[in-house]
Amino acid sequence: MKRSEALLSALRQHLRASGWTARRLATQLDVGEATAKRWLAGKGLTLDRLDQLAELAQTSLAELARQAERPGAGLAQELTLAQERALSEDGFLSFLFMVILGGYDVADVARDFDVPPRQMEAALLRLERLALIDRLPMGRVRPLVDRAIIWRKTPMRAQFEARMKPQFLEMDFAAQEAVYASDILKLSAQGAARLAELIEKHRRDVQALAEQDRATAHLPQSWYGMLCAARPLDMTGLQQEALEGEKHGSAH
Repeated sequence: MKRSEALLSALRQHLRASGWTARRLATQLDVGEATAKRWLAGKGLTLDRLDQLAELAQTSLAELARQAERPGAGLAQELTLAQERALSEDGFLSFLFMVILGGYDVADVARDFDVPPRQMEAALLRLERLALIDRLPMGRVRPLVDRAIIWRKTPMRAQFEARMKPQFLEMDFAAQEAVYASDILKLSAQGAARLAELIEKHRRDVQALAEQDRATAHLPQSWYGMLCAARPLDMTGLQQEALEGEKHGSAH
């Protein structure tokens, strides 16, 4: 991420943590909501305006610049086995944590899924006790884990296998609205390792896209799941088809 983009990302995080939405900023600064969204996307943002937004977010340009230089500093880079087990045992808890990790307001979850305040408070309290989030004044929440975390342990991978994988297996890839890309490659072990790095980079790029869309979109949003995967192909069926095709051709 470029330094300017990292600085803007840090600013948006601080604004969200302080409860500033584009609409609230527009009212506070006496501008249109579209203008506020453009500022949050980094368009037409002067240094004076940037300083003003930083002040509203209870931070400073100097602190934002330092944060941009070291994104994720002070955040956990990996979950403990106990933390992953606790998340994997509760589907709603793990989803809520992923939402917070993605920079979304927990109010979005409460509204979209009609979660009662009592249930939401219990889930947030549990995440706090697991040292996964920090509770801030005015109902604000921030993650204590780096967003770029890679899930390496068995519990969360097993949860993906049980909860998310079936949704992708049931997906109608022939449907016009299906979003996917596929290809067939021949790679060495070194090439496969580089492919894994590219997939991880793509995940971070998509996270940045979601953050920008959240700040600038005028259309309603829906929750999406994304899966990027690669595996060695089982060519047995293809080999059998080739042999059967050869026999069929010889018969004629």
